[in-house]
Amino acid sequence: MVKAIIFDMGGVLMDLDVEACRQAFVEDLGYSEIDRILDPCHQKGILGDLEEGTVTAEEFRSAIIAEARPGILPEDVDKALWRILVGVEPSKVALLKKLSKRFDLYMLSNNNPVCLPRSEKIFEQSGLPVSEYFRKCYFSFRMKSLKPSAAFYKAVIEDIGLPAEELLFIDDSARNVDGAIAAGLPAVYYEPGTDLSKCISDALGDPTVILNE
Repeated sequence: MVKAIIFDMGGVLMDLDVEACRQAFVEDLGYSEIDRILDPCHQKGILGDLEEGTVTAEEFRSAIIAEARPGILPEDVDKALWRILVGVEPSKVALLKKLSKRFDLYMLSNNNPVCLPRSEKIFEQSGLPVSEYFRKCYFSFRMKSLKPSAAFYKAVIEDIGLPAEELLFIDDSARNVDGAIAAGLPAVYYEPGTDLSKCISDALGDPTVILNE
């Protein structure tokens, strides 16, 4: 029986707009290499390094500014990257509040120190403070590891302390799902824009699970 549900953040709980972010880097910053580092699920180059924790936020900003239009400031880089973050749908807020009464909730995300504070603010404004509804969050830049690394998943399983069969991980990347399963973490794929409650109830084999208050 599943006792804990682990959610990816971007694409599963947080709606993303990759194109808006790309445009902000090109038009607002004059940074033409954004397509080389930006991806919906697996960031590359200096952005991938930021999410893996091998470069700091300051080093990331400096690297972008060095290739951007003259006069760009660090805060301009942050604002451009924040454009990828859209918000949390009210239906998902209600769903997680219901789930939190029955399951332990966790978050497991490839994330970075520039976007995380903004993400946490969006969750709070949506009525879902991260510290209140999630027992613990595992972010790649803090773990020094990126999904779909087996070491990342195994470290999370060990830290949670429950048998793997009592866990369920939900991610919007098939590659991340396959990696989790290979590492021993039960996982299912969620297609962004579809019904998250149905995805969860189907995975649990219980169509009534999200109806219980």
